[in-house]
Amino acid sequence: MLPKSADYALRTMACLAQNPDERWSADSLAERTKVPRRYLQKVLQDLVQAELAQSRSGPGGGYSLAMPADRVTILDVVNAVAPVERIRHCPLGLPSHTSLCPLHKELDRAYEATEAAFARVTLGQLLQSATNIIPLCDQACTKK
Repeated sequence: MLPKSADYALRTMACLAQNPDERWSADSLAERTKVPRRYLQKVLQDLVQAELAQSRSGPGGGYSLAMPADRVTILDVVNAVAPVERIRHCPLGLPSHTSLCPLHKELDRAYEATEAAFARVTLGQLLQSATNIIPLCDQACTKK
């Protein structure tokens, strides 16, 4: 299961990707994506810092995509706010575990598969889906 921050970031980026040439205020994004405004601010900061979104202040300012949607993977977005934590060494710090035990090795394989699956799909691919259901939104992200 993804952390809320990753889900919120994916909703936000999907909305921005639907309108790549528009700038969105945080209030408009919060309303369209159903992300709590205070939480959204932190998510937006992380997305800007990761150079997935850009921010411009002042009149005509707001948030927009920093690159084309077909270059942004689900993994890029998740890693910007809540990276998938791989298991590199024994989480218990047991000195006798010089390599991962069978349980932690299997868990890490699952995390690795998750990363690979997320890396294969771009926002552009999600938006080009043949379904009439809009990714991560109840309605098309258009300004009112």
